[in-house]
Amino acid sequence: MPVVDVKDGSIVPERAPEGVERPRRMEDELREQNERFSAAVENMSHGLCMFDADERMIICNGNYIKLFCLDAKLVRPGIHFIDILRHSVDIGIASQSADELYSIRKPYIDQAKPSTYEETLSDGRIINISHRPLAVGGWVSIYEDITEQRRAEQDLKEQHRRFDAALANMSQGLLMYDADGKMIVRNRRFLELYNATAADFPLGTTHRDALEKLLELGIYQQIDVDSEVAKTEACLAAAKMHSAYRYLTDGRTVLVTRQPMSGGGWVVTFDDVTERRRTEERMIHLAHHDTLTGLPNRSMFRERLDLALEDAAAPPLAIFSLDLDRFKAVNDTWGHPAGDWLLKSVAERLQRCLRNETDVVARFGGDEFVVMQFNSRGIADAEKLAKRIVEAIAKPFRDKSRDMHIGISLGIAVFPEDGKDADTLLKNADTALYRAKSEGRNLYRFFEPAMDAIVQARRALEVDLDAALPRQEFDLDFQPIMNIASGEIIGAEALMRWHSPARGTVAPDAFIPVAEETGLIVPLGEWALRKACTAAASWPPGLRIAVNVSAVQLKSGGFARSVISALAFSGVPAGQLELEITETVLMDESKAVLKTLRQLRDLGIRIALDDFGTGYSSLGYLRRFPVDKIKIDRSFIHDMGNRDTAAIVRTIIGLGTELGIVVTAEGVETEVQLDMLRDNGCAEAQGYLIGVPSKAADIQRLLKARALHSRTG
Repeated sequence: MPVVDVKDGSIVPERAPEGVERPRRMEDELREQNERFSAAVENMSHGLCMFDADERMIICNGNYIKLFCLDAKLVRPGIHFIDILRHSVDIGIASQSADELYSIRKPYIDQAKPSTYEETLSDGRIINISHRPLAVGGWVSIYEDITEQRRAEQDLKEQHRRFDAALANMSQGLLMYDADGKMIVRNRRFLELYNATAADFPLGTTHRDALEKLLELGIYQQIDVDSEVAKTEACLAAAKMHSAYRYLTDGRTVLVTRQPMSGGGWVVTFDDVTERRRTEERMIHLAHHDTLTGLPNRSMFRERLDLALEDAAAPPLAIFSLDLDRFKAVNDTWGHPAGDWLLKSVAERLQRCLRNETDVVARFGGDEFVVMQFNSRGIADAEKLAKRIVEAIAKPFRDKSRDMHIGISLGIAVFPEDGKDADTLLKNADTALYRAKSEGRNLYRFFEPAMDAIVQARRALEVDLDAALPRQEFDLDFQPIMNIASGEIIGAEALMRWHSPARGTVAPDAFIPVAEETGLIVPLGEWALRKACTAAASWPPGLRIAVNVSAVQLKSGGFARSVISALAFSGVPAGQLELEITETVLMDESKAVLKTLRQLRDLGIRIALDDFGTGYSSLGYLRRFPVDKIKIDRSFIHDMGNRDTAAIVRTIIGLGTELGIVVTAEGVETEVQLDMLRDNGCAEAQGYLIGVPSKAADIQRLLKARALHSRTG
């Protein structure tokens, strides 16, 4: 029988038995069969090789030659199988010796049944060999390169392994439902989260069955299963993600999120957000309430006032601006703890003076309180409340066997006579308050349009303030900032001082707001920034200089240039400068302000959020603009002996740690406070315990001495 030549596919004729003549027709038919056989073999997608009973090759195709990189001139019909193996070793394609390969193949050659095995070549390819014995002896082998297939299988196994590992180590519980609504995946965290077993939620469970099981196990509070199933179906139909909070009977809160899958079905994740929700609630309370007294703060009061004025049919209401008399004397005599106790006691008495739950008393800061009274009879009701407040506060406050005597002054503005918007009402109530204080204190006054004395005094202050900068009446003090862990001084904050020839030393709280309202804060801020950077240029390398920045400065348009100019003039690296902003800056949603802040941060300048928690604190600000530092307001530090306040301080420190933001405590005055801050992981501290505000020369000597001490150990 003819066979195909491996090299050129020509027919090798058989030698006909002597004396036998074949008809021409049979020869042609046989030739055609051989040609068809050769074509079929050569066009196979796999390699093929046939051997006779003497282990000599009868035929092979080109794919066999290519698969094993063999030399077609050597591997021709008649070559022994062992010689092919030796040739594959010689060309380096075999991963073992010819004898080793032959000993592996020999059992398959000898056995009289089909078999399949694999061989790995030296280049890493994997060849699947399908061995089929021939009835007349010998065998046929089919060779298939399955490298990619095996690689894909390994990749799939690795994906499954990673998927299983991810499921097992997820912090969230997870369920996956197929297009028929049956559970096909369930991780361990889900069972742990709900204190359930795998038997409670077997694979194949429907969504409805799972909800009913959670109710049966007493895990969920009562829920409407039909409604939840309908919500899920609506979510899938709209191809939208849906999240909802689930409140467990043990008090925990779980966030359940359903996400449709493109191929049908959906994934449900379960996240225990109990602590996060509690933190958010604490922060929300912190954002709307005064931490010392628990009263609404300025932000919440303003929201309530705006809401009341939105009603076109709003009844008459009165705004009371209140300020304690002789409160500073209490602080100076008995210290801040006594002052804090007094403020809380005042808050309690003010609340008891209110007529009903609709009236609101808030603390705006310091000893400043505000009351909103809803009046049915206008001025008459307002005057009754004013008298009750004056009488209540005039009574002695007894603490630790000591009596504290203070008074209170009130200014009252009535809606709508004294103003139809919140700003006007608050301003006129303040004007009336100043009149009350100027007339002897411990009394109340209603706003009158003729009250212009305060306005005149304000204008006089503006005139003096306008002339103060060219007259060089301003100076800077510097208060050191300490790294709590190392005890090293890491920089100082510049504090503006105004020494007026006519007014004496004017407190920043008195002139800064005026400078902001008049716009004088812009040139004044530029002066302070340049002077602070110039002073810091003489400090040891690496010590930071912190400078307060007003929202008005940021809105001025040229603030970034003034900062860059101050750095260039002084030679202080950008990384040493820290700009302290208040939350009112972040409240401004204008793109220009955020662009300026981001531009400065890109230069390496650090941004600190000052007085955190006193007014408009919001996690939203930190999300929209991630600052470098949070400064805890001194009022929290003074009240750290209070368990609730200490918890809030810990929360703020924890928040900073989670967000990668440095936390600095202001107003640290005692070792006890410092120890508590250190124990809770606060990074930095500032206050009288660390160092009092000092002149430039004094702070320079202090910083150089600390730096020298640090180097010498």
